[in-house]
Amino acid sequence: MSEWGFMTTRLYCAMGAYAVLALLALFTLDGILRIGVWILLGGLAVKTLIAYKAGW
Repeated sequence: MSEWGFMTTRLYCAMGAYAVLALLALFTLDGILRIGVWILLGGLAVKTLIAYKAGW
């Protein structure tokens, strides 16, 4: 597998993990804590996308 294929696989795995965590937060948390977790996960997802685009 090429390096870019490996990075794409890692990107999909990371985004999938963020999505699973967001769904778990939806069903287990409420109020301000849920919103805080979603903001944190959104920030991590953006950071992951930036790193992917930069080729890190």
